[in-house]
Amino acid sequence: MSLTQQDGEGDHVFHAKIDNAKNVLQLLKAVNFSDVATVFGSPSGLKVTVEEAKCFQANAFIQSDMFQEFDVKEDVVTFKVFLNILVECLNIFGVSTTPSVTPTLKMYYNGFGTPLEILLEEGGVITDCKIRTQEADDTLEFNFCATAVINKVIMKAECLREIFSELDGSSEVLEILLSPDPPYFRLSTYGNYGTNHTDILKDSDMVESFNVTRKTSQRYKLSLLKHSNKALNAAQKVSFRTDDRGFLCLQFMIKTEDSYICFVEFFCCPEEDDD
Repeated sequence: MSLTQQDGEGDHVFHAKIDNAKNVLQLLKAVNFSDVATVFGSPSGLKVTVEEAKCFQANAFIQSDMFQEFDVKEDVVTFKVFLNILVECLNIFGVSTTPSVTPTLKMYYNGFGTPLEILLEEGGVITDCKIRTQEADDTLEFNFCATAVINKVIMKAECLREIFSELDGSSEVLEILLSPDPPYFRLSTYGNYGTNHTDILKDSDMVESFNVTRKTSQRYKLSLLKHSNKALNAAQKVSFRTDDRGFLCLQFMIKTEDSYICFVEFFCCPEEDDD
């Protein structure tokens, strides 16, 4: 029996089908740091939002053209789902012993109060999972508009991976300094082993774009920024942006297994000054 036959007939509020479930799984893993996620479905694709402590938010964007079938019968379909369970279900086949064989995924949702149902097929084996959903709460609105952005740096992800791996984990904060003048781009920690600075030159081979108009220095909770490590490990490029309030946006460009270019972004509020 094929996946299509298993699905049967139905008038779903949302349904999608993709020939390689690993493309979706890769993006969901990048934001899988909390139990629950809010899913927004629209004709342009899916946005999966995860939040923590009312000051940190991650968004994974899965565009509709990644799917072989994608249909949303409303302007926006929203629901909350247990992200850990969804990731576990999508990873049910694990690493295939035959690289050329990839799991096919079909998922659909019938509206408020109904589960998110996913069907996975690999090598003729079909798995049917139903995950309970909840009504979506309001998510944080960071109002991070382009006109308010004062500093932006785009760099290769491999550079940032190395820097983040060497950060002092005993530090509660990561201070990010951006300036048109030296030291240009400085990351600082304040931990048990003292103060540590890492400087990135604006003309470094790892920096692709350096557009800094004003000197800013803000501190962010290191424990929150570490939630971006999974996205960083999968990314090719990363963009740092700060606005006039000191809010930080980290945007990661990720190439999926089938070479789709996708984006995962993280917003973080600055720590308040002790004064």
